[in-house]
Amino acid sequence: MSRSSIFSKIKQATDAVAQKTPLPDYDVSLVHSAPKLEGANHWETFSRNFSAVNGKPMDSIDALITLLKETENVHGYCDPALMDEVGEHLVKAGMGVETEYDRTRYEDYTFGITRATGAIAESGTLILNDEQTSDRLAALSPWVHVGVLQNEDILRTIPDAIDAFGSSPNIIWATGPSKTADVEGILIEGVHGPGEEIALLLG
Repeated sequence: MSRSSIFSKIKQATDAVAQKTPLPDYDVSLVHSAPKLEGANHWETFSRNFSAVNGKPMDSIDALITLLKETENVHGYCDPALMDEVGEHLVKAGMGVETEYDRTRYEDYTFGITRATGAIAESGTLILNDEQTSDRLAALSPWVHVGVLQNEDILRTIPDAIDAFGSSPNIIWATGPSKTADVEGILIEGVHGPGEEIALLLG
């Protein structure tokens, strides 16, 4: 089989499905979390649950700068679309910030700042997809990943997030830092992805 024939078959297999299988009919009261507490908002709920899985929720760029300096993660990548809002503040604080991710120099980037598609309050999960994440490797390779989001991007439940999948061919749900466990049940963070997962709320 020729190389072009192989790639043609791969492309056919990975092309977007014209008509997606409908979601199952389920009783939403069985799968949705309890309503939010009176006075609580989605960010507060998300922050509590994100912290519970060792994520770091922040609503201040100054707090981000402090953490990056304290942990000596001072050179990294920033989505060009976020330079005015985030990257320039890091540059003024004396950090090295690049807007192009050079995959041959992946070890040079100790942090990656990308747009988060959204977040899920009930599980403390950041959502990343290929349509809004400027460089997937920049979100997965550096030790520190910063997912930037707005308040309106936060969904209450996992079913809400499934309903909002959209057409992106690749969607990642990051519930805190990457984790793995061996057969003895010893949990290790940062093995196959960021060891620090930060959610930065803007606006």
